[in-house]
Amino acid sequence: MPREGTGPDFIEALARGLEVITAFQPCRPVMSLSDVANATGLARPTARRILLTLTQLGYVRQQDGGFMLTPRVLDLGVAYVRSMGLWTVARPHLERLVERTNESCSIAQLDGSDIVYVARVSVPKIVTLAVQIGTRFPALPTSLGKVLLAALPPDDAARVLAEPSRSGLHARWQPGRTEWESELREVRARGWAMTDEQLAKGIRSVAAPLRDGSGRVIASLNVNANAAETSMETLLHDSLPLLLHTAGEISADFARLDSMPHVTGSASAATTSSSVATTS
Repeated sequence: MPREGTGPDFIEALARGLEVITAFQPCRPVMSLSDVANATGLARPTARRILLTLTQLGYVRQQDGGFMLTPRVLDLGVAYVRSMGLWTVARPHLERLVERTNESCSIAQLDGSDIVYVARVSVPKIVTLAVQIGTRFPALPTSLGKVLLAALPPDDAARVLAEPSRSGLHARWQPGRTEWESELREVRARGWAMTDEQLAKGIRSVAAPLRDGSGRVIASLNVNANAAETSMETLLHDSLPLLLHTAGEISADFARLDSMPHVTGSASAATTSSSVATTS
C-alpha cells in the first residue's frame, strides 16, 4: 500500500509516484497497469496517470504491452552518490585495488536489512550474481553487510535485521539470532568480515569498514571473488591486506575532507563528505 504521511507538508502525489517506481523489481521488469495498481494498492486510474507522467518525464517507457523503467531512473541514485562525495573520494583507490587484486571491488551502505551498492569497479569474471550501482542484497550473508551491522549497537542491529529484505534474493545462510550475534562480535573484534558462499553459491568476499573523520563507519569496502577461481586462502592471504590498506587510505581522505571548511553550491557535492551517513 502507498505510504501515508502526516502534516500539511506531505505531498501524497509525490509519495505515490515513488511507490510506482519502486514497485518494479528484477523479477518483474515489465509490469502491466493492473500489476502496478495491485503492487502499490493504487486505483487503476491513479496508477495510469502516474505511469503516463513518468513516461513523459523519461523515467518509464511502454514495452510489450506494459511498462518498464528506463536508465534515467539511475540518475536518482547517482545524484545521491555524487552528493555524498563517495565516488569522488573512493574512485582512484578502488581502481588501484582492482588492479592489484584482479578482483572486483565495491562499496555499499546499509538500507534497512539490506546493503545497497553505491560504488563499484569490476573485472571480467565468471559471476553468479549481477551487481551494479543500486543493487541490493540481504546484509547479513554479505561481508559488506556484516561490517555495517557490526558497527551498530547490538540492539540496533537486531532492530534492523527484523525488517524484511527488499532485495528479492533468498540467501543460502539463514542464521538464528545466537549465530549472527556471535558472527558480528567476531567481526567487531578483528575489524573485517568475510563470507564464503553464504549469499549465493560461488560468491566469496572480504570487507572492511570506511570511516569518516570522527571514526564513524559510513560504508564498507570489499574484494569479491568467484569461488571456482579464487580460494579462501588466497583471498585472505593476498587480497585482505591490500583491502585493509585501501580502506585506511579512503578513510584518511574522508577525515581530511572533514577537516576542511565546507563550501556551498556545486563544489560541495564533489568535496564534502561529512554528511555521508549509513542509513538504516
